[in-house]
Amino acid sequence: MALTQDGPLLDDAAGRLIRPYTVSNGRTRPTAVLDLLSLVMATGSVPQAHLGPEHSVALGLCEGPTSVAEIAAHLRLPAVVTKVLVSDLVDCGAVTAHAPAFHDTPTDRHLLEAVLDGLRRQL
Repeated sequence: MALTQDGPLLDDAAGRLIRPYTVSNGRTRPTAVLDLLSLVMATGSVPQAHLGPEHSVALGLCEGPTSVAEIAAHLRLPAVVTKVLVSDLVDCGAVTAHAPAFHDTPTDRHLLEAVLDGLRRQL
């Protein structure tokens, strides 16, 4: 069994060695209200509760503002499991999470056209 650089929880051939529901202790609902775009940032305080290795990795990713989606991608976990982990970190005071600020018109035509123009330039 060859382990990847990501740590002992991943195997090159088999993939994730621990099922996602065990990472969240079978919980499927976070205690904090989190969006995929919520920005999470470490507070600098050390969690008093014993947390799993995924919690530690997630905390390490949050030295600067990091979205829940980004944390999920780095952990290679489903978003709902990542939300549970992040909410554990929020509950123990290790991180803060803020919902994204949306403009009054999230489908602003000018913004969408600018994004489309940028994408076209990349092609």
